[in-house]
Amino acid sequence: MNGIMAASSNRIMLGPLVAAIDQGTSSTRFLVFNAKTAELLSHHQVEIKQSFPKEGWVEEDPKEILQSVYECMDRTCEKLTKLNIDISNIKAIGVTNQRETTIVWDKETGEPLYNAIVWLDLRTQSTVERLINKTPGRNKNHLKHKTGLPISTYFSAVKLRWLMDNVEKIHEAVLSHKAMFGTVDSWLIWCLTGGKKGGVHCTDVTNASRTMLFNIHTMDWDPELCTYFDIPMEILPKVRSSSEIYGLMKISSNQKSGPLTGVPISGCLGDQSAALVGQMCFKDGQAKNTYGTGCFLLKNVGTKPVMSDHGLLTTVAYKLGRDKPAYYALEGSVAIGGAVVRWLKDNLGIIQTSSELEKLAADVGTSYGCYFVPAFSGLYAPYWEPSARGIICGLTQFTNRSHLAFAALEAVCFQTREILDAMNLDSGIHLAQLQVDGGMTSNRLLMQLQADILCIPVVKPSMPETTALGAAMAAGAAEGVSVWSLNPEDLTEVTSEKFEPQINPEEETSIFSSVPLGFYILGSMFMLIGAKYIAAGQK
Repeated sequence: MNGIMAASSNRIMLGPLVAAIDQGTSSTRFLVFNAKTAELLSHHQVEIKQSFPKEGWVEEDPKEILQSVYECMDRTCEKLTKLNIDISNIKAIGVTNQRETTIVWDKETGEPLYNAIVWLDLRTQSTVERLINKTPGRNKNHLKHKTGLPISTYFSAVKLRWLMDNVEKIHEAVLSHKAMFGTVDSWLIWCLTGGKKGGVHCTDVTNASRTMLFNIHTMDWDPELCTYFDIPMEILPKVRSSSEIYGLMKISSNQKSGPLTGVPISGCLGDQSAALVGQMCFKDGQAKNTYGTGCFLLKNVGTKPVMSDHGLLTTVAYKLGRDKPAYYALEGSVAIGGAVVRWLKDNLGIIQTSSELEKLAADVGTSYGCYFVPAFSGLYAPYWEPSARGIICGLTQFTNRSHLAFAALEAVCFQTREILDAMNLDSGIHLAQLQVDGGMTSNRLLMQLQADILCIPVVKPSMPETTALGAAMAAGAAEGVSVWSLNPEDLTEVTSEKFEPQINPEEETSIFSSVPLGFYILGSMFMLIGAKYIAAGQK
């Protein structure tokens, strides 16, 4: 008994802790933060397998996603115990997730009825064309006044429509009132709060705003939109704010132990909104870009939605409490960012590890006229052309894999530049600096290239886990938890590294505006034209 007392007295007293589940496209992580200092104390990460059953199809196993969450929780708790940190100090859990990825499950058995269809999947192209064809004037922006979004393969409603049309088990489950639909956040919260034994079926406003079924003005599911897609409202989760107690963690047979049983799940944000919160972009006009599987540039536009005239999305940024106002963002989405590195590694075999790409590119310091537009899943903002395909051009006998590596990094930067230009046109205010986060920001050459191509400073926080931090902040600040203050004067000052542009404005005009960026945009346009011909030939 005395030994137990001694062991517990040796535990480090850190005050309240808050955890975050960060379920991304390529991996799941569980992270624990100190609520007073925002310091990351421990975490664990598990990779997620993706399957590609047909060209353009991307799927993941919902049960593997759930199991990866349990594994990350167990392993992180083990690490905290070894650090002598008391797990009972974890006062809340936040969830942040890959957005638009669509899951349908049986509420009676708790079993998924099909694999998760991942956000960048293209199988719904014919569904999208059919929906656009029935709009007046074949207008892909027909629903934008309510949703802030174009009709595109990207969003959940068309994925759900495809599942209902093509998967018999789902069709039957909908007819027999057993089906439940959700994005990854809904699936996880339902399972973690009890699943078929009383699990909470909910989502937050940020994830709901990516479905095309949610009215961003009324902040709820829209009956007319549900009718348009012919989706019964009964299968949809309840929409909640991004910061409130949704339910309590229940022990699961999947877990070795239940150290987090009874801890409230009280924060939920789609990953890009979570990164905006984690980067403390709470003021109108502040922006961040996340370099993950794709690239996502979000700019806070305040409490009134701004509709884009230049191909951007209007989305809900966050609503940090039931009685708090919703904030909106303009968003530019690029489907292929970090995924280009995975492609060079897995498909072409020209690198063995992600870190090798930076060394290869740095060896030559130029693409030597080689340009790469990696439109593997079509083009997202500002074009919204799903039938576009990738292009590598400007090749000579001198071109080698180092030049291709450099061109791949430039591709990420040029796509971001196209979005930033559109954002500046929509808002009329030019961004003074860009805050960045995500896995690719560890590539210093990429960050310097980005600053040079944008001609503004790029600011990278020293603590890179801003997405998970945003979810933890929302969870810790929730009413009934209140261990994390979101008052500006109480927010921890985050140290950061700044990459200044290393070319002068004259060089920028002659080099980046006139040749590569112009060439890059032309390359994008060639793809759009080529895509039309290819699509016509396939019909």
